[in-house]
Amino acid sequence: MGDLYALDFDGVLCDSCGESSVSAVKAAKIRWPSLFDNVDSTLEDWIVQQMFTVRPVVETGYENLLLVRLLLETRIPSIRKSSVSEGLTVEGILDNWSKLKPIIMEEWDEKREALIELFGKVRDEWMEKDLVTWIGANRFYPGVPDALKFASSRIYIVTTKQSRFADALLRELAGVTIPPERIYGLGTGPKVEVLKQLQRKPEHQGLKLHFVEDRLATLKNVIKEPELDGWNLYLGKWGYNTQNERDEAASIHRIHLLELSDFSKKLK
Repeated sequence: MGDLYALDFDGVLCDSCGESSVSAVKAAKIRWPSLFDNVDSTLEDWIVQQMFTVRPVVETGYENLLLVRLLLETRIPSIRKSSVSEGLTVEGILDNWSKLKPIIMEEWDEKREALIELFGKVRDEWMEKDLVTWIGANRFYPGVPDALKFASSRIYIVTTKQSRFADALLRELAGVTIPPERIYGLGTGPKVEVLKQLQRKPEHQGLKLHFVEDRLATLKNVIKEPELDGWNLYLGKWGYNTQNERDEAASIHRIHLLELSDFSKKLK
């Protein structure tokens, strides 16, 4: 019996936090230029550093823009337009993001699709102007490129990243070509639906099914779907998750905690 691996991209294969944080600051300056009138390079660097800490809450890239503005509001009282930013800490964001996000979206009068479009456009322009720097702001986790190149298992990428960015990084940074029909990116539907599609394919009957993800919330969504009971679920400990999330995952019998070194071996 062969194996099929559905792999998340950001936080499992690639550490893109540097690039996504810088892209989010660039996009935020376009979306809300007046908010940056009194922002110097020191404060901008602070925001990018904080983005590494709050990255575990991000499910889809556009949320990085919201986090940039929210972090800015916590530091500059005069620009506050949300009711939640006063006294808010990074820990508060990590613990309450699912409640905070709809509040700030409404109070700032922002729409998801517009932010997705802007975030993608900023990344496209950065790639067109300076591909080397854009690529260099990302890194694949140690051992991952070789594991993908020499994998004997059937590999699919299942990500909330726009497919063109995942494909560019796989080719340019990892030296790996994965056929486009095996990359399910933003717009292909929720991950639980993609997993259902994959397991229904005639050519996948009889394969052992594995899903590797770094967001505990996503794995919990999979567990809620009886149709997906046949999937082996893994939380990548090296990804964008917190110790509290790893501890919770350890208490859920369906979820296996996975070390990076073991992950690379599994694909071979």
